[in-house]
Amino acid sequence: MDHKAGFVNIVGNPNVGKSTLSNYLVGERLSIITAKSQTTRHRILGIVNTDDYQIVFSDTPGVLAPHSRLHESMRGFSEEALTDADVLIYVTDVVESPTKNADYLEKVAKEKVPVLLVINKIDLLKGQAELEQLVEQWRQLLPNAEVYPTSATLRFNVDNLMRRIVELLPVSPPYFGKDALTDKPARFFVTEIIREKILLNYDKEVPYSAEVIVEKFDEAEAKIHIMTVIYVERESQKGIIIGRGGSMLKKVGSQARKDIELFFGKQVFLELFVKVEPDWRNRDNKLRAFGYIE
Repeated sequence: MDHKAGFVNIVGNPNVGKSTLSNYLVGERLSIITAKSQTTRHRILGIVNTDDYQIVFSDTPGVLAPHSRLHESMRGFSEEALTDADVLIYVTDVVESPTKNADYLEKVAKEKVPVLLVINKIDLLKGQAELEQLVEQWRQLLPNAEVYPTSATLRFNVDNLMRRIVELLPVSPPYFGKDALTDKPARFFVTEIIREKILLNYDKEVPYSAEVIVEKFDEAEAKIHIMTVIYVERESQKGIIIGRGGSMLKKVGSQARKDIELFFGKQVFLELFVKVEPDWRNRDNKLRAFGYIE
């Protein structure tokens, strides 16, 4: 039997469940998941290997109108995903309007590669009639797409989706080593785990103004010593991140350390520092340093 391999890119608007779906398909928790929008900022590859095939899944940031240079970079990752896919998965849900981000949707409709339309969160619908109405709306917008009503959190219909993805893969040798899980280095997942805890513990603008960099990653056989810096844009945000007597920073550090230890299966000594970097979201040199611009 010929070996199959291909790039399967997952796109859609913020908060429709792309990362939940991606993590389930990959079988590993690579993308951070919170109820806040704009959680995913980078394009993250998750690689699934069997003897017969290799699927390179790509989870992308939610498509949004750019309000900063950071947003432009995130939008760039989503646009890029349309150009190099063997299979495109467009994720929507039962809540959002089908006409949201119509310009991006038009590009998806013109795709020459197979498009699988995932209507997520169908457990929120009242019945079959509602679902049929929604499917019909989407058929008008993406007439060439195959429709998969799913619930990523309940894992409903996701296995059927996976089977179809495998069927659509082109015959090809693997693109990555057969033991590869992702294209990202270990320290990337440290920053994502810490950023997830910031998103969960702080409100308003603070989580969106924060970026995390690993300054030191010393791995021994039994434990890892990690030193990280959380960058924010204003002194007031630094105070909020640290909290009274350092209480909030300690809370974030404790939550993050537990997840990092689970991720690496080792004891972790984690140090967190906070620095102010004014308006980093609009400065190319900082966006380059943080991995948003090549």
